[in-house]
Amino acid sequence: MALAQAAPDAAAAEAAAAAEPPASAKVAQDAVKKVEDIILRISREVWENPELSLHEEISSEIHIRELKAAGFAITSTGTSGIPTAFVAEWSQGEGGPKIGFLPEYDALPGLGNAAEPRQTPGPKGVEVGHGCGHNMLGAGCTGAAIALKEMMIADGTPGTLRVYGCAAEETEGAKVYMARDGLFNDLDACLAWHPAPANGTGLLRTAAIDMINVHFRGRTAHAGVDPWEGRSALKAAELFGAGIQFMREHVRPTTRLHYVYTSAGETPNVIPDNAGIFIMIRDADRDQVRAVSDWVREVAQGAATMTRTEAELDLFFGLHDLLPNTPLVQTLHRHISATPIEWTEEEQEFARTCQKEMGLPPAGILDSVLPILPEITMGGGTDVGDVSYNTPVGLFAIATMPVGVGLHTWPVTACGGMTIGDKSSLYSAMVMAGVGHDLLTDKDLRDRVRADFEKRLGDKTFISALPPDKLRPSGIPPHLLLRDGSGELVEEIVEYEAGEVDGQSATT
Repeated sequence: MALAQAAPDAAAAEAAAAAEPPASAKVAQDAVKKVEDIILRISREVWENPELSLHEEISSEIHIRELKAAGFAITSTGTSGIPTAFVAEWSQGEGGPKIGFLPEYDALPGLGNAAEPRQTPGPKGVEVGHGCGHNMLGAGCTGAAIALKEMMIADGTPGTLRVYGCAAEETEGAKVYMARDGLFNDLDACLAWHPAPANGTGLLRTAAIDMINVHFRGRTAHAGVDPWEGRSALKAAELFGAGIQFMREHVRPTTRLHYVYTSAGETPNVIPDNAGIFIMIRDADRDQVRAVSDWVREVAQGAATMTRTEAELDLFFGLHDLLPNTPLVQTLHRHISATPIEWTEEEQEFARTCQKEMGLPPAGILDSVLPILPEITMGGGTDVGDVSYNTPVGLFAIATMPVGVGLHTWPVTACGGMTIGDKSSLYSAMVMAGVGHDLLTDKDLRDRVRADFEKRLGDKTFISALPPDKLRPSGIPPHLLLRDGSGELVEEIVEYEAGEVDGQSATT
């Protein structure tokens, strides 16, 4: 809200909001109402079966089941080496534009909660819950594609709709692997949304990210008898952490450096010969992240030199910043403004009770629409960024949680399992179905969207931040590895039996 109030182009934003509602908005609202049961079924079933990243067996199958029933062909499962990712497609007529949708469906640890305005264990206890609202996000995206299909059939619009099952957004997002495989390159545009405390959109840019595991190797010795014989990996890790702190004065305001120690020895009377740190590096774009990552690498080597240990760095995952698109943002804003959302007094009381439990002012949940937000880089990142470097992306937010409540908290889970979450899923689907129809039927809009995309991209060439030999995310459950879509069953079985899967020991 503060960003909106400070927007330098507030007059332009107000003018866009005051524009005539798009003709497709009412048609989209009616189309979504016809498939309302499908959307709510997806959201509620995924909420009732929360699954962590890369474990979304039930959640992905819920989306696949509903898409199949709606006439979509499942063109890929185990997409880009990720067992719980998929691609579904539906086409009509010859040629025509291609529009993509990006449902997510992974949950978070420790955020299980009942649909109650207080901390109460949910259907699966407290271990896992949709504290980022991906049950709603996924239902809105998949539901929008199904509703848009019905709109296209009604008026004979040619084109292709493609739904990407985007597993593991919270960890090593499938979109990054899909983008590396070129799966978004032929789209005219891609649409997505995210749960938030407000309704709106803008020219916001998310951060680019590198994720690095730093591992120090030393030599053990008796810490009391002959410590001079040892070489402490722990001391190297501590010096590395100190080096990161000394970097902070000299990095850009957009740079973020945060880390945890993943291993640091077992007992004080043995010089630790192994220590590890997991560090995340964020910045405004890939070039700046790459520069900071190179500096981090030098700090690690310096710590190893000081302690006569060895440093190994594994940049195992990275993603791009988000490229906004002005014509898409303006079109989204018109549809958000034309699609009113109304909360009942019971829903407002639910929100106020959540706020009281969180120690926040009981302001309820917003129903108004923010003006278009200005271009600014945020500290958070999303794997939608990689998509935005391959095709124009329209991204927006819908109020799904009380004012002042942040993502990754229990009230988000609670609201997602009751009528607040239901309305947000439907509202988001209406916006995307309407904008999708505009893109399919308005060549001038498509041309303007493409021109803005090419201008922002400039002479940059998309190069995935993933290491070339990183075929799949780490941490895929062993029983799902054979569902990676490669068909190389023998190779997978041999790797698993040999204990070579993701560098961890395994038995059969």
